[in-house]
Amino acid sequence: MSKALVWLRRDLRLYDHHALSAALKDHDEVYLCFVFDKLILDKLPKEDKRLTFIHQGLEEISQDLSKHQSDIHILHGDPTEEVPKLFKKLKCDALYLNRDYEPYAQKRDESVHKEIKKLGGSCKIFKDIVFYEKGEILNKQGEVYKVFTPYKKAWLEKFNDTYGGVVPQFKVNLKNLAKVTDLKKSIKDHDWHKTLGFKEDPALLTGGVKEAKKHLKEFKKVIDDYEKARDFPAMKGTSHLSPYIRFGMISIRELLKVGIEGGHKVWTSELIWREFYQMILSQFPHVEKKSYRPEYDNIKWRGKKKEFEAWKEGMTGFPLIDASMRCFKETGMMHNRLRMVVASFLCKTLLVDWKKGEEYFAQKLLDFDLAANNGGWQWCSSSGTDAQPYFRIFNPTTQSEKFDPDAEFIKEWCPELKGFSKKKIHAPWNADMIEQSEASCTIGEDYPCPVVDYKEKRHEALEMYKEGLK
Repeated sequence: MSKALVWLRRDLRLYDHHALSAALKDHDEVYLCFVFDKLILDKLPKEDKRLTFIHQGLEEISQDLSKHQSDIHILHGDPTEEVPKLFKKLKCDALYLNRDYEPYAQKRDESVHKEIKKLGGSCKIFKDIVFYEKGEILNKQGEVYKVFTPYKKAWLEKFNDTYGGVVPQFKVNLKNLAKVTDLKKSIKDHDWHKTLGFKEDPALLTGGVKEAKKHLKEFKKVIDDYEKARDFPAMKGTSHLSPYIRFGMISIRELLKVGIEGGHKVWTSELIWREFYQMILSQFPHVEKKSYRPEYDNIKWRGKKKEFEAWKEGMTGFPLIDASMRCFKETGMMHNRLRMVVASFLCKTLLVDWKKGEEYFAQKLLDFDLAANNGGWQWCSSSGTDAQPYFRIFNPTTQSEKFDPDAEFIKEWCPELKGFSKKKIHAPWNADMIEQSEASCTIGEDYPCPVVDYKEKRHEALEMYKEGLK
């Protein structure tokens, strides 16, 4: 009787799952495991919403497995030690897993592969978190694309030529799951938050496949308006699916099915952007620590610590920036348009190194994904592949007036500004003392004065970039 162990990581679901599907076809008994990676967890704040989000997803998996008299093995420690140890204990023949493209994950998986081989087992790795990976989309010279638009065109052409516009999915038959009913530290019967040293901290979104599918169902009702509505933070125009995508609680193929087969080109394009950044990270791993374009590492950032702290706390004196950062600090979530605006503001108005902003986002984002976060920050700072030119600088006031015209989002997160008129609220420092009094908000006391002069800093930013790129 052959046995397999499926190691779940950023694929926390039991449907349309490449590695699980293959293992169940190939073996008589299949076990599942998940590792709370000590090497990752030790670096996180002890109130991290992502841990609770993952825990919720694992609880749902455990409940679903119980219907088949099975369960998921929960491990804690160094995966390069814990996974082989469990593999040996269960007397498995093969380890199945879906590929992860982050540099740390690549090294970790190589180490695990070597240990499994020492035990006489095999390690089988599958493509699952993306539809096309690494070198599958190449130009006529056989090289990877470094600009998104031609990459997307080639992606769609390859897909249509291969699948005729119909998205394939992997069938998962759970009948070969191994019987597991007596785990001492199951996800549902053990206080894992306490064991891991974390405080339970639920996010606005609840983890799990059922919640992911519920959000997708709701999004389908407004997806026709996505192209326009996605830019307005006060509108319910986005999917709220990014955390579920990040942890694999919904499959990329199911989302592409909605986009491609439903003819929703803009939504499909956003999903392909995700694949583009995954490809860039896997092909150019130096971007994790440095600029994609080496010349941008020569820039001497002039920003000050106090201004960086004001940005993090939502106390810059620029309403849209502050509302965005306060919302982010409390929820761990940020609207895509706002990510671009606050990133541009940090790099090109406060003149702070993009790596500091990227690191802060990595600590807080519920949907944190190294490839997407890094790609987005490098795009905004102009140091990445296919990035906006360095002289394109978002004006925070103009962005505010355009994408939060009625200041609904600003008023929600900066309530001290509620009394200002629609005309003044986007730049309250321009309000005279009578207007401030009528609004019950004194600038400099109830709400901060702008930490910098935007026009002056715009000029300085251009000088800083020009000097660094000589």
